[in-house]
Amino acid sequence: MLLVPLVWIFEETSVTHCLISFVLPSLISLTIGLIVSRLSKAEKEEVITVKEGAVIVTFSWASAVVISALPYIIYGLLNFSQAIFEATSGWTTTGLTMFQDVEGLPKPILFWRSFTQYLGGAGFAVIMMSTIIGPTGLGFYQAEGRVDNIAPNIRHSTRLIVTYYLLYALFGTIALKFAGLSFFDALNHSFTALATGGFSTKNNSIASFNKLSVELILMFLMFLGSMGFGIHHTFWSRDWHALKKNSEPKQMLVLIFLGTVCVSLAGVGKVFSTPADALRHSLFQIISALTGTGFSTVDLTSWLFFPTGLFVLIVLMLLGGCMDSTSGGIKQYRLSVLIKAFKISLRRFLLPKSSVVYVEIWKGSTKKYLDPQLIKEAFLTSAVYVISHALGTIILTLFGYTLEEAMFEFASALAGVGLSCGITSSTMPLGAMWTLTIGMFMGRLEFLVVVYALAKIFSNLFRSFSEKA
Repeated sequence: MLLVPLVWIFEETSVTHCLISFVLPSLISLTIGLIVSRLSKAEKEEVITVKEGAVIVTFSWASAVVISALPYIIYGLLNFSQAIFEATSGWTTTGLTMFQDVEGLPKPILFWRSFTQYLGGAGFAVIMMSTIIGPTGLGFYQAEGRVDNIAPNIRHSTRLIVTYYLLYALFGTIALKFAGLSFFDALNHSFTALATGGFSTKNNSIASFNKLSVELILMFLMFLGSMGFGIHHTFWSRDWHALKKNSEPKQMLVLIFLGTVCVSLAGVGKVFSTPADALRHSLFQIISALTGTGFSTVDLTSWLFFPTGLFVLIVLMLLGGCMDSTSGGIKQYRLSVLIKAFKISLRRFLLPKSSVVYVEIWKGSTKKYLDPQLIKEAFLTSAVYVISHALGTIILTLFGYTLEEAMFEFASALAGVGLSCGITSSTMPLGAMWTLTIGMFMGRLEFLVVVYALAKIFSNLFRSFSEKA
């Protein structure tokens, strides 16, 4: 994967320097891979449990981040902390960046940023599962927070996901090329829109193009990327009954409508000059925030004096897109569970005590009934997100940022969005930089995966010491 950006190497003047920046990390990655493969070779295929999957997924993501940071360091563009931030932002499909002048970056570096987001959107579980036979991969898949087994065979499921992902990227590139973008810009923005990543090849993001046709295509790609893979499969399987029963897309459309109306009406005369501009830019920012993409057509530093718009974007960023999509955040599926749980409580209060209430909830083509475990998981994850956001906000305020700036920036990092109100830069305090880096990493793996991984490691170490003693 590290060698793919070298396709653009001959468009650069410093070919040797660029070659070393990608070949050396590639050799390091290959060496580590061979060593791990040799050490972990088993006599028979074993089932990887979700706990073991959590450990593997956590360390796989951490390793990918470190190795992916090396091209930035070797090329001399960023120091270690900055490079880790940029690589984490890439793999977690966040889009916050350390580069102030992305238009001055070499093309292989620009493509590498977009490519890491495209790969991170599919996730390691999908990448690894596409080459794994048998039950060993189930732990990877579930540990990464994915539950959409869209086909009976899990390997077949992941291959379907990869196929959809590739076809959408091809469609996006062609559409953006016809809209007037260069092939390089079209490919990069198709990758990062579909991955709901937000890295751009332009300093002012999508505002640099100032084309309504480009914005419309990107809004469609962002929305497409925020849909769960199970929903994509249901659509292409033409299971219209199941598709109609899925509440997540409908919830997102309602939130987009309400958010756009609210921001448009409140922003005219403040951050928007005309109602037409208000509608155009509000819709784009709302979709970008909710889907977790992070593209922008306006300068959000001016929104610090527009608290209504800022608050709406913070809420939408934390809610996020659909479950099992490339989006981050709490996820629409959990929001749907919480809404239905409230409805159950209300109905049980009004109905006789002997009444039995069943509430169905659809995910892709699978129908489930709301149960205590589902409600507990939704409440737990939502609570962890809210508490983590509060803690991250407090930490950022300790570095001198205002409450509004801290709330917005950490929500963007935690939910893997990438919109920035001006905090993120290469000159920001090191402690604030690592706070956002950890927020991106933990948010992408939904906290509990990392917690389970650490618990598993310490449990094994404790057991090992106890046996020796």
